[in-house]
This record gives sequence, structure tokens and C-alpha cells, in this order.
Amino acid sequence: MPVRIGPHRPRSGTTVSSMHAPVIVAGEALIDIVTSRTGTAEHVGGSPANVAIGLSRLGHRTRLATHVAHDERGERILAALAEEDVEVTDRSADAERTPTAQANLDDHGAATYTFDLTWEIDPGLEVAPGTHFHTGSIAGTMRPGADDLVTVVERARETGTVSYDPNARPKIMLTAASVLEQIERLAALADVVKASDEDIEWLYDGLSLEDALRRWQGLGVPLGLITRGGDGALVCLGDEIRHVGLGAADVVDTVGAGDSFMAGLISGLLDLGYLGDTQARERLRGASIDDLEPALNRALAAAAITVSRAGANPPRRDELDPAYA
Repeated sequence: MPVRIGPHRPRSGTTVSSMHAPVIVAGEALIDIVTSRTGTAEHVGGSPANVAIGLSRLGHRTRLATHVAHDERGERILAALAEEDVEVTDRSADAERTPTAQANLDDHGAATYTFDLTWEIDPGLEVAPGTHFHTGSIAGTMRPGADDLVTVVERARETGTVSYDPNARPKIMLTAASVLEQIERLAALADVVKASDEDIEWLYDGLSLEDALRRWQGLGVPLGLITRGGDGALVCLGDEIRHVGLGAADVVDTVGAGDSFMAGLISGLLDLGYLGDTQARERLRGASIDDLEPALNRALAAAAITVSRAGANPPRRDELDPAYA
């Protein structure tokens, strides 16, 4: 049953500070190098960077903790983030070289990828009380940074909330068995965990989507979501699992759709007062799926807009239908 369109208003008891909580996103920013018969083009990419840009476009104060260099490509990334009003944290430009992802397209448009990247994060990264902290993708499993990331997340959740998107990358992560313990270690620290059905198929071979959500719940995750492309998403909160969706969207490509969904979801939950400080965490634990309708609708609408245009191009708040903004 698709989620209903609900009014956008904060939950009773929400504080102004939780509605306007700052956000830190931690993870890779890189240059996508796409080679096809027509030539080579380079674009700023990286799942966490996409989420940070999506959140900033939706009006949230957002910083990115990443790992790039002060080389030509790194400066291009930093300039792109600055143009989107995304600040970078101290020591985010300490890498020896800026990460890249080489995508070679065949005559049918299918891509094979080669990655050149390292990942580190400052284990002493300062996270102010009441901050929402989001992370995921390669940064969650690539060492040495992945272990320091856990340290930062553990500290962040003491005074704020956490979301996590495993965003599995088999080309880098190699086998599910080699990364599952680390992924579930981070999931257990999070208030919100989102993955795609493809992630679940790779991580939990043979496990149903519903059973994967219940597995996360057993780890202590209050809110779990699994996106299903054009079929919307499954949401698990408390004793309920529900399908949500907004109907079919016009699809140009699906690049960045999951990141836009994540940004829209975090944005909506922040505005409702379900993310931010530790009181927001308790409100989330006591909520129902019906209570989350405006946030779920915003996530779905943001993803629908992104797939309707080329590339990872998340919407600004004024591009959303007023029912979702």
C-alpha cells in the first residue's frame, strides 16, 4: 500500500534545534572518468558527496568529511562542493592523490569499473552535540579509514543521531563475507539504515528483504529501509513492515537515485524532529510509519526527480511538489 501524502509539520515536542540540526556526511568524494566511443568525460562523484550535496540543496547546513588531495582533480571537487554550499571538514584534503573511478562503456552502454582510491578520516573529528551524522559506501569498509570511522560514529551517537547506507561495491569489497561484519557493526550504531535490494541480494544471499530488515532490527536499528527501484521501498519500524511508493517515474538514468532518496529521507526526518539530538532518537523509536509519511514521500519524490534527468543531479527544495517540500 503506497504511503499517503501527509502534511509537512514537525512532531509534537520537536525542538527548533532538532529541526535545524547540522549534518556531517563522512565518506568518499571522487572523480568519475567515463570513457566511451565518443571520448572521455570527468565528473565529480562519490555516494557520500552526492548525499551531502542533496542535503545542502534541500536547505540543511552540511559538512563533508572526505579524503582528497590538493591536486587538479581535488581542487575541482572542492570547488564543486563550495558551489553547493557544502563545507569540508579539517584534514579532508590530506590525501596523496584524489580518488578516481574509471568507467569504460562498451557499445551497449554497459560499464566496467576500475577504482583508484584510498580512504582515511580524522579519528579526532569534532562532532558538535545535536549533529546528525551520515556515512556509508566504500568509506564504511575500506581500511584504514573504516576503523577510524567507527570511532567517530561511536562518539557522534553519544550526543546525536546516525544514518548509514552500505551501498555495496563488489568490485572493491570483493566478497560479502569479507565486509558483512564491518557493515553490521556500523548498522548497529545507526538510527536509520537504508540499502537497495541489490545490496541485500549481494550481502545476504538467499535472505528475503523482509528477513534482512528484521535482521537489522535485531541489531538495534530503529528504522530500516530497502529501496526497490521503480517499485518504491520497504520500510521497517517497530513491529511493522510496509511498502511505500509514489507511482511510476519517467527514467532517463538511475545514477544517484539512491543517494537522492537518502538525502530526501534525512531531510524529511530532520524537519519532523526525528533526527538530530538524542531526544530525536527517542521520538523516532516511539514513532509509527504513518508518522514518517512526509519524510518517506520526500525521499521518494527526490529520487523520482533525479532519475528523470541525466546523472547524479538531486533536486533543490523549490523543485519538489509543495506536498513534499
